[in-house]
Amino acid sequence: MMKKNASVFFCQECGYESAKWLGQCPACHEWNTFAEEPKVSTSRGKMASSGRRSEAKEPVSLKHIDSDSQDRISTGMAELDQVLGGGIVPGSLVLVGGDPGIGKSTLLLQVCRNLADRLEQVLYISGEESLQQIKLRAVRIGEFSDSLKLLCETNLSDIEAVVLKNRPQVVIIDSIQTMFQEEISSAPGSVSQVREATGVLMRLAKEQNIAIFIVGHVTKEGTVAGPRVLEHMVDTVLYFEGDRHASYRILRGVKNRFGSTNEIGVFEMTDTGLREVANPSEYMLSGKPEGASGSVVVCMMEGTRPMLLEVQALVCRTNFGLPRRTAAGMDYNRLNLLMAVLEKRLNLPLSSYDAYVNIAGGVRLSEPALDLGLVLAIISSYRDVPIPDKTLVFGEVGLSGEVRAVGMSQQRVQEAKRLGFDRIILPKSSLSQMKSITGIRLEGVSTVRDAMEVLG
Repeated sequence: MMKKNASVFFCQECGYESAKWLGQCPACHEWNTFAEEPKVSTSRGKMASSGRRSEAKEPVSLKHIDSDSQDRISTGMAELDQVLGGGIVPGSLVLVGGDPGIGKSTLLLQVCRNLADRLEQVLYISGEESLQQIKLRAVRIGEFSDSLKLLCETNLSDIEAVVLKNRPQVVIIDSIQTMFQEEISSAPGSVSQVREATGVLMRLAKEQNIAIFIVGHVTKEGTVAGPRVLEHMVDTVLYFEGDRHASYRILRGVKNRFGSTNEIGVFEMTDTGLREVANPSEYMLSGKPEGASGSVVVCMMEGTRPMLLEVQALVCRTNFGLPRRTAAGMDYNRLNLLMAVLEKRLNLPLSSYDAYVNIAGGVRLSEPALDLGLVLAIISSYRDVPIPDKTLVFGEVGLSGEVRAVGMSQQRVQEAKRLGFDRIILPKSSLSQMKSITGIRLEGVSTVRDAMEVLG
């Protein structure tokens, strides 16, 4: 008689389960990601399902469902509310990821402080810090209401019992990698434990109509540690980005079942916690040099919010046979593509020059509207001719050197006018989308050569 397998293999990237070890995952096609873990017994799940069989629910017609009762709860932070789509939805499960020390716990503790002043019960559960450590961080943030309750526990069964007893409206779990189920013999943070813990919290949130925030650590690749199935199980995924040694932070919505997935919130880390940045464009442009070549201002769209950023380029003759290319804040391959367009269409000998490109502020961009500003910054540095300070540029550049239109041109122009810009270089095809805007000079271009001639 064959012996039953006592362990299974899980892909650490996507959570794919296999009875044997595989070199490449057939689901996500990553190499060497399988790890062996003890097999989870399903007897407990079968007993639970058989006990609930007599309480099976009946299907409900869509028109009989009342949606007005699901009012959102404001976090007291306008930037966070915007990323969430207008506030916290009761019964939702929100995953907050980010690098260690980026400010995830500080942000959620500030949210607890704001919610405790308006809600009856808020529960903060920590598996990484003691009550004294949380107290030290809370003193730095400010005064807290008695509605906020703290709990240091990692056993998920005990946590579930406390939640059912106290019935809080919002629960914070810090972090999901420290939680464990006694029925699973694998270590906390493993694929089995993380997936099971998230499933229990999801069921708890939906059945009890409790909003739950869970903190997830990220790997060196920038994804949440554990299987990617964790992101598919939750309702909302938020990533906290930025350099931990810099003062600013960006909260980006990657997944949101109750709102847009392109919104961002900008925060500044201070000695009293995180402070909201209401005008991120002005904040990102602070410190921009005047009269320097290779510097140009572009306008990006993050969801429905226009954001002005500075693109810097430095072009210098190479000392070796192979020129060096460096891109900070943008796609390296996109930089090589645009430089090839300049060399082919404008006959610029960039193959013998090094090129260094940087998005000031540490923000990473992938929108095609960055292309025209990047091209003009490279040309400006190559010719050592500065671009006028109050000039803004946006547009997509194709392989033939043409400049193509981008979306939401009207919002970009209005944001530039609000910040005092008097000249905008944009795709010529976008001029037809412009409504009556006075006090600002719009110059449409069809090709990269036209844009270069406009700048002289």
